Amino acid sequence: MNTWFGALLKPEPVALMVLLFLLGSLIQGLRRGASGSAKHLFFFVWETVTAVISLILASKLASLLSPITRDWLIAREIMVPNEQLGNLKQLWYTLVTSLRDFELLRFGLLFLLGYLLLRFALSWLYPLGGMLFDRIEGGERRYESTRNNGQAASRATGAALGALMGAGRAFIAIAILFVYVTLLPDAPLTDSIRASAFYNKTTDELLEPVAGDVLAKRGPVFTEAVQAEFRRVLQRKYEVIDAAVPKDIEQAAVAVVRNADTDKEKAKALYDWLGSRIAYDWDKARNYEQRGEWKEQTPAETFETRRGVCIDTARLYAVMARSAGLEVKVVTGLGADGRGGYGPHAWNEVRLADQGGEWIPLDATWASSGNWFNSDGFSQTHIKET
Repeated sequence: MNTWFGALLKPEPVALMVLLFLLGSLIQGLRRGASGSAKHLFFFVWETVTAVISLILASKLASLLSPITRDWLIAREIMVPNEQLGNLKQLWYTLVTSLRDFELLRFGLLFLLGYLLLRFALSWLYPLGGMLFDRIEGGERRYESTRNNGQAASRATGAALGALMGAGRAFIAIAILFVYVTLLPDAPLTDSIRASAFYNKTTDELLEPVAGDVLAKRGPVFTEAVQAEFRRVLQRKYEVIDAAVPKDIEQAAVAVVRNADTDKEKAKALYDWLGSRIAYDWDKARNYEQRGEWKEQTPAETFETRRGVCIDTARLYAVMARSAGLEVKVVTGLGADGRGGYGPHAWNEVRLADQGGEWIPLDATWASSGNWFNSDGFSQTHIKET
């Protein structure tokens, strides 16, 4: 027990947070007295139980409804119109098609909605909890009122109950920090949290035996899956925004592939055209790397200015390829930086429908530095996010 107090009294943020929980709840207990503190403790436990029940039921409900929702959206045959869309329509088509195609996003949204609805439904049982508490507590309140020292005893009991509730609140806060550190090991403040003696003692003795092994094995996988899903939604946003092809870009694409007969020849002609005409915008890249300033750029702007970074070139290639009748993707991931490392990068994949549906990679941004059209070393220099 002394080691717990020793860890708690060390001057560091986590211990200070726990002390504030305990002190604040203890003071509240003194003010409320035994009856008031008991009632708050009762409803604190009630809230915790309903939250756990809601989480479990929401998870099962989301698992059940996810495939049903997917099939329903597929049956609607939702297609992004080939026209200039306003912001609200862009958001709508991005959300609907992402829910249709991306399982983790669909499950997450259904889980959140289910949890909120279940918590709302269970909140209607709170009056029942109040009646139950009043029946339990009524006799005790009558007994207290007959004692000469009832007020002092009530405050002392209230302080003890308040401290107990503060311990519960602190434990929940530590559990949240534990999940945060496990799922996001490189996130802000994780080093400070890990340095806390009280945090380490709590997690080692109370949380690790229960959930540590599960989180250690599945946590990083889940985190990477969430990050990958977010990137897919971002890519879908570009697909929706770029669904409308300006007339001049469409005409240019048709002209570029006019002598090409196969899908591969069309893809290569567009690769050569962009690779020899779109200059890399080093100023834009430096502004982002050094100042964090990012200028969103449409394919029309890239086509007009003949300048852009990798994502701009990849988006313009995708628009032109679709204009030429090709199925194409914008791919994001990591690209070799020539110094032994990797940095964020974007390129394209094109489906060769007339050759069995094979998808081939190409990087028009790098075209001036060599052959990056379905080249043998492509996978060694481009790491696709999966």
